[in-house]
Amino acid sequence: MEAKLQVGVLGFGTVGSGVIHILEEHQEKISQVTSYHISVKKVLVRNLEKNRRYETKGFELTTNPSDVLDDPEIAVVVEVMGSITTAREYILQALKAGKHVVTANKDLIALHGDELVAVAQANKCDLFYEASVAGGIPILRTIVNSLAADKIQKVMGIVNGTTNFMLTKMTTEKKSYEEVLAEAQELGFAESDPTNDVDGIDAARKMVIMTRLAFGMNVDLDNVETNGIRGISPEDIEVAYQLGYKIKLVGTAEETNGMVNVNVGPVLLPKAHPLAGVNYENNAVFVTGAAVGETMFYGPGAGELPTATSVVSDLITVAKNSRLGTNGNAFNSYKHETKHTPKEQVFSKYYLRLTMDDKTGTFLKLTQIFAEAGVGFDKILQQPYDDFTATVVIVTHSTSQAQLEQAIARVTDEPEMQMLAKYSVVEG
Repeated sequence: MEAKLQVGVLGFGTVGSGVIHILEEHQEKISQVTSYHISVKKVLVRNLEKNRRYETKGFELTTNPSDVLDDPEIAVVVEVMGSITTAREYILQALKAGKHVVTANKDLIALHGDELVAVAQANKCDLFYEASVAGGIPILRTIVNSLAADKIQKVMGIVNGTTNFMLTKMTTEKKSYEEVLAEAQELGFAESDPTNDVDGIDAARKMVIMTRLAFGMNVDLDNVETNGIRGISPEDIEVAYQLGYKIKLVGTAEETNGMVNVNVGPVLLPKAHPLAGVNYENNAVFVTGAAVGETMFYGPGAGELPTATSVVSDLITVAKNSRLGTNGNAFNSYKHETKHTPKEQVFSKYYLRLTMDDKTGTFLKLTQIFAEAGVGFDKILQQPYDDFTATVVIVTHSTSQAQLEQAIARVTDEPEMQMLAKYSVVEG
């Protein structure tokens, strides 16, 4: 007789529903792969009366977390309820009770991952979180397992579908930020308070998780330079396009000499770059390894069934580990001392847009400021803005972040110049 593995689910929203749907639809394959009949026993919900998308058959709904967390028959807890504080409390309780945990909660893993991993190991429990980054793309397991033999040098990702949808619309339909935000909210891609998405916070949390797995380094969110898309104007998108680039919100983690630099912000990608072709709500992660070279992983970054597929894949791994008696090993055991690359050693080309008084000597002063900071110009475009001011767009040569900041600080001190935009440029 087939062994049973009973699951408790915390949350019955989009992803929770998807998990139950996939377990039912793909039951035969999952049983063959794991030698277990994996079934949901109880689901924690906020409201018992709410209409559900799928029938609630074969399992019990409850509003009391103890019904799930204290049930001795439930071996695995799936957390798909969101939130940070409550989810952390429930997951800690589950792990301490000897239950394995699968979560899709990127915020929780980014902020408290270390603590949860330690508690999981102390209690010989599995803790998996593939669905926390890039929805249906199996990127975390790829980094941990498939690329384990390689030395990863750089991870670049479009890991927020909301901002990618908005920038795609701004590029293809020449719409303003305000217009595309309203459209994204109407379609349900953006929350009524879009701060986490548009200010790059969501992407930064995902980069913290990927940095931990790719480089073994624990980077605090405070150490991730994070910029969002609020300041991007249709003019920037148009000029970038004319210069042969597309603007995308990209998270980057790069290792140099045992040190790592992690940042999130708008980036000019050459039109031929694989990430430049990632549009609308899709996500992609571009990984550079010393041996394998460049690889890209592309797919839906969110959504009910893509994200639920990643959750169920983690459940299958828990079942296989249970069968082999290998539960309790960390999802990733690669650890490295965390060192941050100093700004003097972080190099990039940059796109700058500024306005300045259109009078003799001002442009000369601008070039002197950059020359004294050691920043060279690759391209310069100058156009009249009105009768008194000009718009200047500069693409610099590759320069250190420290040199660029020195130049920008001096520009900011000049009353006749105003810096409007600063974005990194990926070289083709």
